[in-house]
Amino acid sequence: MGIQTSLDALRSTTSIVAAMRAADDLAFVASRNGGQRTVRVLSAALRDTDQVVSIAAVHALAQVLDSEADDALAALLSSDRAYLREHSAWAFSSRLPRFDTIARMVGLVIDGGFSGMLAQRTLQQWGTPAPGHVALALEGALLGVTEPAARYRLVETLGLVHDRVATVALVRIVRNQLEPEQVRVAAIAALGDRAGRPETVELISTLAAGEGYIAEVARLALVDLTANVVARAPWQTGLTVAQMFLHADIDPQLTRAGSGDNGGIATLLVRLGDALTAGAGAGAGAGSDTAAATPDIQRVITLSRGSAAESLESLSQAGSTVRGHAYASVPLLSEPVASASAWPLRVAAERGIRRILRAAGTVDIMHLRMADVGSLAAADVARDLDIPVVFTVAPDPHAVINTLDITGALTRENFGDVDEREHFWFRARLVQRLAANSAHTVLFPRPRLAEDMNELVGIDISAHPERHSVVPEGIDLEVVDRASREAVEHALGGEATPPLAELRELLGQLPENRRHLPLLISVGRFHRVKGMATIVEAWKTTDLRDRANLLLIGGDLAHPSDDEREQLDLMNLVVPESERAQAGLLLPGHRPNDTVARWVAAARFGVPGLAAANGVYVCGSLKEEFGIALLEAMAAGLLVVAPAGGGPATYVQNGLTGYLTRTSDVTLLGTAMDAALTAAAAETDDERASASRDTVQRSFTIQAMASALSEVYRTVHLDEHGLDGDLLDSHDLDSHDLDSHDLDSHDLNTHPASSGFGHGSSVTR
Repeated sequence: MGIQTSLDALRSTTSIVAAMRAADDLAFVASRNGGQRTVRVLSAALRDTDQVVSIAAVHALAQVLDSEADDALAALLSSDRAYLREHSAWAFSSRLPRFDTIARMVGLVIDGGFSGMLAQRTLQQWGTPAPGHVALALEGALLGVTEPAARYRLVETLGLVHDRVATVALVRIVRNQLEPEQVRVAAIAALGDRAGRPETVELISTLAAGEGYIAEVARLALVDLTANVVARAPWQTGLTVAQMFLHADIDPQLTRAGSGDNGGIATLLVRLGDALTAGAGAGAGAGSDTAAATPDIQRVITLSRGSAAESLESLSQAGSTVRGHAYASVPLLSEPVASASAWPLRVAAERGIRRILRAAGTVDIMHLRMADVGSLAAADVARDLDIPVVFTVAPDPHAVINTLDITGALTRENFGDVDEREHFWFRARLVQRLAANSAHTVLFPRPRLAEDMNELVGIDISAHPERHSVVPEGIDLEVVDRASREAVEHALGGEATPPLAELRELLGQLPENRRHLPLLISVGRFHRVKGMATIVEAWKTTDLRDRANLLLIGGDLAHPSDDEREQLDLMNLVVPESERAQAGLLLPGHRPNDTVARWVAAARFGVPGLAAANGVYVCGSLKEEFGIALLEAMAAGLLVVAPAGGGPATYVQNGLTGYLTRTSDVTLLGTAMDAALTAAAAETDDERASASRDTVQRSFTIQAMASALSEVYRTVHLDEHGLDGDLLDSHDLDSHDLDSHDLDSHDLNTHPASSGFGHGSSVTR
């Protein structure tokens, strides 16, 4: 296929997701058909009004080994279209250094943001073949930049260049007490990567003996400088698994659940780590020879964000050889930010993750789940430390792109502008690379799993079943059952426990004439993907507002993030903040997971004098890969409203245990909510509620999930050591009645030349 034919094929695709896949073919063809004509055709495509085509042309040009391709890409760094500047900075990471563009890359680093992160990655890679040029450019830029945040980024980037010029500059910055604190912090953290220099150890040791933030960061750098390889303790016969969600403050009590990005994944990791180390995996499938061979999961280390002081303190937990679930903090050297804005924290994340995994000694498996900066950094560290990765792959952001494409909110004419904010292209390519490089992929059940993975993500899972497992997520039924018992006792006249007393106080804000109504309830992050504002609109603009009160649990209302603020603003357009309680809308903010469980149970059984029984749980997510909160609501016996696509469609029986709908459509969502509320009010016995709970108990407990993952980890470990190991039948694809029983081979349908992540097959370099 010629370059023009390939470009025509991309233009003729019928969806944005299909066009993004066709961009891989365009880049592959460009890599095989270099020359002036290819450069000319692609350069013309850069000016296309179809922004998907223009982005594809950028990455195709990056595969052409020609100086004219370099010229075209270099010109884009000065483009008036920001998304082209961004993709050009990324594309240069797969090419040899170009000295006349180093200054412009440094300029992007100064500007910061996602483009700055991409430019920083490119300079980091160019720092290997041309360290002197990169170091001098960065040092020169420091002479004219005074803004502390920009200086921090320049110094952090300088720290990625292992050159004498860079080291001397870092030491000078550390010693200069007139430098802003955050700039000195960047230099101290960078010196922690320069082991083997006695003068560096002496300088950092002196700072570490002091007080304050500088000393805290210096103590972490001293750990990096003096870390030794830790051998596996002879009594550690089981496996050690590291799992991570970087955008949450995860603690065993889940006190921050629902705030910021502390969503269902935070709850899942806490429950899962406990179940894995409780021996759930070893007991699965009792009676089978395979189950008997399942190794013990002795240690689980859950990584999330935290302060420098918290990180240092957590290293002892990570390094402990005692059985159990440990928590470790990754210091991002920044105030907490939303996941979409966290990409510039890549370097700090990588250093923090590496420090924890070194302290842990032998880590047998690294399980990654998100296409975010944490996974980008952790995959790099895992490769360097030779730790096999298990990756839970889902069509994200692909499913969101597809939904927005269908609704018209995302078009080929505005894709680049939206991508500049959402980073759809980068995240999609990151999913491909993580899946390609992982030792094993874990998949969520979906009604059309094989088709969706192929059509949305471009991954063919129709072969090599030993490298793929379908593992549903699970919940802790004991938590739900305790909550239900408390709710029933209170509904029958018993005293309210503290969580239910708090709910009573909240419901007391409702006017008298609304206290006989049931609750429509939803739990989750206040993020546009979760659709909380859409639920409010569907409720307020129909007669649902007269039939039920609406309780949305989640969000940090005192200090909302940008995403939370956006959702709150949209809600205020429908129901002004001052009128919420009078209208029947309650927004209490986030609550601990155990409290939420009791409130959800109360929605089913009622709150005497304040809320009627037979409420309904509503999930308004644009996409839901599986749905922990939905499962918890079903386990409590609630009827649910859920997205018609993704994981929920595999366990919600439409018209029986819930109502599946296109949640992006306000009218359809409102219709489903109305149908569920009507059906719940008509129930006269517990038959349907029992069916909902039985669904969860049969297939979606945290113990079942731990059992399946324990076997995945065992198999990966045995494969890595050249031993035999077969996966249990319990997570064959047909065990979940899916439309993809014949997994046979692992073909990502992705050309290495078009991955956009630099040379070779690694994630970042």
